Amino acid sequence: MTQRASSEKSGINIKKILVVDDYLPTRKLIVDTLGQSSNYHIHEAQNGPQALHLFDENNYDLLISDIMMPGMSGMDLLALIREKNPNAAVIMITGNPTTDLTVSAIKKGAVDFLTKPFDIDELLYKVDIHLRQKEMLTGESLEQVLAQNRLREKTVELSKQGYIYDSIDESPMDNDAIFHKIAELALKLVDGEVCSILLFDEQDNEFHEKVVSGNSEGLLKNYTQSPSLKMVYNEVIERKEAVLIHSDDHPEVAPSLICAPLMIRNNILGILTIRKKRNREVFNKRDLHHILSLTKRASLNLENKILYESIYINVLDTLKSLISSIQARDHYTEEHSQRVTEESVRIALSMNCSINDIESLKIAGVLHDIGKIAVPDSILLKPGKLTQEEYLIIKNHPTIGENIVKPIILLEKERRIIQCHHERWDGNGYPIGLKGADIPMLARILSVADSYDAMTNNRPYRTAMSKEKAIEELIQNVNAQFDPDVVNAYIKIL
Repeated sequence: MTQRASSEKSGINIKKILVVDDYLPTRKLIVDTLGQSSNYHIHEAQNGPQALHLFDENNYDLLISDIMMPGMSGMDLLALIREKNPNAAVIMITGNPTTDLTVSAIKKGAVDFLTKPFDIDELLYKVDIHLRQKEMLTGESLEQVLAQNRLREKTVELSKQGYIYDSIDESPMDNDAIFHKIAELALKLVDGEVCSILLFDEQDNEFHEKVVSGNSEGLLKNYTQSPSLKMVYNEVIERKEAVLIHSDDHPEVAPSLICAPLMIRNNILGILTIRKKRNREVFNKRDLHHILSLTKRASLNLENKILYESIYINVLDTLKSLISSIQARDHYTEEHSQRVTEESVRIALSMNCSINDIESLKIAGVLHDIGKIAVPDSILLKPGKLTQEEYLIIKNHPTIGENIVKPIILLEKERRIIQCHHERWDGNGYPIGLKGADIPMLARILSVADSYDAMTNNRPYRTAMSKEKAIEELIQNVNAQFDPDVVNAYIKIL
């Protein structure tokens, strides 16, 4: 199934985009970049006449066109497109931007400009924003609405607000990545030149640079610590409000500057500073509004993350204290859990599991035998063979472990791994009797690592197997006890 068919099947509104450029490498770059999204259906044309022909056959949501093309120029194409459809959204591309050219294109109906060489992220951002605007302005009164500048500006505001919310919510969980994402978004939202994020140390009243992003990163290193700028920082800290500064007011600071606080529970976490626009215009109140929307959303995201991590760490510490009580009785359990965790992670990495899956294995590996806290010493530490009744008690430890972790919503995935790490591929495992792919993948990985470690280490009731013998056992039990893919991956590592 194609990306387009898949998206249509899932109910996603596919946007049609036409890319026009006589220079094949640039055209292919744009087409390939936009084509990665299943939400776009891309057509391409190498000149104006070809584009007009395609435009007559298709109702495009957006047209991206180079200006300098042989025969029919991009400006000529823009004028003809606007005659055919006054509501068509057109982004122009040029390698030689001038004020006159920009004004002329805007007057003819272009919604935006891309300057060669353009940044891929900037391309994706502008395409996303203008398609959002167009979607908001669809309907019978489109031509009338477009004529009302105030409403048009409102759609820009709403489009950017939606972009901020979606982008921040999609941010990865890594702290550094979140801060870089915030800085990149700030630059896009207000067309800034350089953005920095500094964390505030309240105890020492010091600012520590976390991120510097933009076109002049090297030039900004000393600038962010300048005495004049520190005065601005202190004003933001004292007032807990953003400031908008122009060179007329503070010529020693910057031609134009926005400085906004990152707040967590009414405390200053840091400061976002964005310096002058790339088009040399000054920042306005609308730009300030966008940056405030970004910092408020980002602050909420960071606050939720910090709260989540705090709860998460406290929960893990509590569970680890339970594990410690087992380890005090049986030192093998501690060493075994550490080894099983390490080997499970090795297998998961070789099988290209996600970072989140690997983090889950690190937790489940440590906790997988937590249910043994309910097993009496007489059974847990018995040097001889277990009776049938004693073995039934031991077999209950996955269920006990699952019940211990069950109330903790944050550990739902890890709970399932703990519960299922003694299930078998053939369905003859315990405690549920799951079979094959019904067993969670991470539990299948842990099962192989758990069994191998148990076989290759001494226990009171038997001596350790050799590595070679243990590998033979794994192979012999493929499709019976173990998932063949997991065993094959582990043998390659071993």
